[in-house]
Amino acid sequence: MARGQGNKANSSGNVLEQTVVSTFKAKGFEVVKYRIWDKNRENYGSELLLENVPFQTIYGHSGNTEFLLKSEVYKLEIRIECKWQQSAGSVDEKFPYLYLNCIEAMPEKDVIIVVDGNGYKEGALKWLKNAASKGIYQNNNPTNIDVLSLVEFIIWANNNF
Repeated sequence: MARGQGNKANSSGNVLEQTVVSTFKAKGFEVVKYRIWDKNRENYGSELLLENVPFQTIYGHSGNTEFLLKSEVYKLEIRIECKWQQSAGSVDEKFPYLYLNCIEAMPEKDVIIVVDGNGYKEGALKWLKNAASKGIYQNNNPTNIDVLSLVEFIIWANNNF
């Protein structure tokens, strides 16, 4: 039975997110939902990958990011966004909105955007990488944004943990 484009995209995005989870579990991080951790922080260690992490968007609405990496050992706090686009769709049209949220609304100063699937419009991923590397639109609020493919992300994790 054929699945619709939306179901296929959600399933593919979930595979991307589960790969991120598996990568951090293999590195010894505990994975927990943000809202559960936030109510009982004393029950958890200091090496965490928090899931479904809230923030207030540039529009003033409630938003969620896939992950927040918190590590006392490595002195890191990195928000991680995952975007998968395997075929034509609207994910790449949301890159400017995602980028502005990273620099204006997310409280962390380090953000990783894991982007893969190779289904973006020509120039979309290049624009996002260029904006992130040059700090476009960042006035006095510098945020370090790394835009990585899934393979680049796994290499980053292997090199850092």
